[in-house]
Amino acid sequence: MSDEAIGSVRRAPHAAPGVAGGGGGGGGPRTARDVAVDIAAIVVAVVLGAVNAWPRYGGMPHAVAAAVAGVGLLASAALWGRRRWPVGLALATVTLSAVSPAAGGAAFVATLSVSVHRPLPVAVWVGGLGIATELVIAAVLPDPRVPYAATVTMGALLTIGTVGWGRAIRARRGLLLSLEERARRAEEDRRARVAEARRMERVRLAREMHDVLAHRMSLLSVYAGALEFRPGAPEEEIARAAGIIRSGVHQMLVDLREVIGLLREDDVVDPDESARPALARLAGLVDEARTAGTRVHLDLRVTEPDVVPALVAGTAYRIVQEGLTNARKHAPGMPVTVTVDGAAGRGLAVQVRQPLAMGDAGIPGSGVGLTGLAERATLAGGVLEHGPRDGEFVLCAQLPWEG
Repeated sequence: MSDEAIGSVRRAPHAAPGVAGGGGGGGGPRTARDVAVDIAAIVVAVVLGAVNAWPRYGGMPHAVAAAVAGVGLLASAALWGRRRWPVGLALATVTLSAVSPAAGGAAFVATLSVSVHRPLPVAVWVGGLGIATELVIAAVLPDPRVPYAATVTMGALLTIGTVGWGRAIRARRGLLLSLEERARRAEEDRRARVAEARRMERVRLAREMHDVLAHRMSLLSVYAGALEFRPGAPEEEIARAAGIIRSGVHQMLVDLREVIGLLREDDVVDPDESARPALARLAGLVDEARTAGTRVHLDLRVTEPDVVPALVAGTAYRIVQEGLTNARKHAPGMPVTVTVDGAAGRGLAVQVRQPLAMGDAGIPGSGVGLTGLAERATLAGGVLEHGPRDGEFVLCAQLPWEG
């Protein structure tokens, strides 16, 4: 983060007392915390100035001592404007400290503030001026208890330490601001990923419209065709077919309501049936196909279908559903074998096999069902294959199931 970016941050909650607040701009009202920090800075400057000047007062005339003290108080009071003019105020207080040791406390606070809120070259120039003024004040108003060389050395070390302390505060502030920025960007990235995942999920669920409704409509087509071509069937068979059609329409509405509800922005509660594990619903799906007249053999080799990941289980369910739908459409009357096998760490294999039909038979399809299944399997991290094999039409998928 650049020096300008760090210095432009105002009223950072992690700034140190005495240097908190603006990086140099005077805009914006002072908060109660700003006022308290500025008052504390003035008090610290007065105390340090008094400690610095007190040993030198003994040899001064009273008028000179009063003037020195007055200059120190004025320099300390001027710290109230350090937020608006940090560099100018630092140069002024440091210059005054050359003739008034009581202004040394204000020069210390102003130098620290510049070191925190301004680039390093500016802080170095202010610190160098402070060392030069120490050479002057040690000669004009020497401390009778300390030699000149020791006074200058201690003053120079104090100035260098002040600049170093300010830079350390600035570095810490920059680190905290950088961490806050990273946290903010990470949160924005997380929200973007969540939004993208929700969008993709809605697109995926929209693709389920074909799978769900085609399955139900193929059942209705079978029974509606039976009623059409056998108008003289016994009343029991007609009533049974009408009941199945009514039940199929009801299930279509339930499936449609489930998918449309999931496509909405607001969270919805899934129906009880959809809340069940998808593989646990395979038996009911096969029973529906058998009721429609399809001979289906289900070989479910998954001992604990409840522990299969929801995305993988849902994909397997839709593959079997599409396979049974295509069987009724394109090869009615042919037996179907459904095999679902797998374990955690080994993956889940789904296979739907049916002998190839001779000639044209069944209901024409849209041709997009298998394409949608392939996309669904890819989204789940697996692969889907389909086509004739050894006199059978085979629809098989390999889906990941991590241990």
